[in-house]
Amino acid sequence: KKTMMIEGMMCSHCTGRVSKALNDIDGVTAVVSLEDKNAKITLSKDVSDDVLIKAVTDAGYEVTSLV
Repeated sequence: KKTMMIEGMMCSHCTGRVSKALNDIDGVTAVVSLEDKNAKITLSKDVSDDVLIKAVTDAGYEVTSLV
């Protein structure tokens, strides 16, 4: 399990885009919170942090941390 802090999400449309970007990655289940500005990520197989960060960045948002 990982927690990704994300800046730039302003509405439910934003969280939907982030959620889709992460959940479209094979092996990733993500629950995105607008209020907490984060995504709770559960991995069913090895996925590199770079892949997770790139998906969110490509969707137009800034990842401030991933732990």
